[in-house]
Amino acid sequence: MKNLNLHTDDPDLQATADKISAGSRITPEEGLQLYNKAGLSLLGLLSGIARRKHNDNYAFFNRNFHIEPTNRCVYNCRFCSYHKPAGDHDSWEYSQDEMLDIVKGFDNKEVTEVHIVGGVHPSYDINYCGQLIRKIKQHRPGIHVKAFSAIELDYMITKTGISILEGLKQLRECGLDSIPGGGAEIFDEEIRREICPEKTSAERWLEIHATAHSIGINSNATMLYGHIENYAHRIDHMSMIRELQDKTGGFNAFIPLKYKKANNPMAYLGEVSIIEDLKNYAVARIFLDNITHIKAYWPMIGKENAQLSLLFGTDDFDGTIDDTTRIYSMAGAEEKNPGMSTDEICRLIRDAGFVPVERDSLYNFIHTFAL
Repeated sequence: MKNLNLHTDDPDLQATADKISAGSRITPEEGLQLYNKAGLSLLGLLSGIARRKHNDNYAFFNRNFHIEPTNRCVYNCRFCSYHKPAGDHDSWEYSQDEMLDIVKGFDNKEVTEVHIVGGVHPSYDINYCGQLIRKIKQHRPGIHVKAFSAIELDYMITKTGISILEGLKQLRECGLDSIPGGGAEIFDEEIRREICPEKTSAERWLEIHATAHSIGINSNATMLYGHIENYAHRIDHMSMIRELQDKTGGFNAFIPLKYKKANNPMAYLGEVSIIEDLKNYAVARIFLDNITHIKAYWPMIGKENAQLSLLFGTDDFDGTIDDTTRIYSMAGAEEKNPGMSTDEICRLIRDAGFVPVERDSLYNFIHTFAL
């Protein structure tokens, strides 16, 4: 399909739709045009074209669990509901033995990934975190360790006094397999000064991911949306991700993360609607033509909305999780005790008309389920 008759009086929108249909890359200006001018039905159509190009009729998930070592953090981002000071009744700090006990709790379960991310604890350095990874790998050698956002990595590596490259090599030797995409927020520096002024810069975030990719450590990328940013900020953010992916090819997936209002200083903003969520997924799928997977993180938007997002360009549900994350539940997400069985995930995928695929952390097929 190379031409779409939109029955529109807007020749620019028609031209953009034709480019997408033909599989051509759209410009930032055209991405902004989609946000501003394309209706939801058109975005569903166009993102479906882009989705099938990358993933046919498949929708992915994995068997995973999370470890959140602490919610103590040296930073105090205005959008964050997770950070708690030491001594607060809602704060926690697990010992390495306690974290290893979480891993041991899955000894008789067919999980393939442990996802480790939390607050930037003032005393954690690369030696402590490397030791944790090593202990996990010694106990369960086959598990994929996806650990520590660029924000955590920047702090722990800088604290140790070595370069980012040296630090990542050291963690890789301990067993680090990939890194998550958190901490990207919105790359625009003016926005960052308002919502997370203390946090690692956008330039540094991109440098850390580029360095990881250069030594064979793949990663994800995220974007926090639905707060004080506008569409131009989103397109600028995704443009930087797309440019880095052109250079390295190291991003596995892109994950739009919705701002949630509960228990943080930006609550007065409210939250954007599901319509805006779906629009954002669709534009991300179309614009990020060099990233194979767009993830709908179901603990954030809810199971049914994640299912609906499959019709607007997403292809990945994340995983089973098994009630091991609190980051979004503390911010007021619908899923208070996030966990899903493979049967439930497969049902949601099938009911949306897609073929469920269990994957590993690098999106290799483990098992394809019947439609």
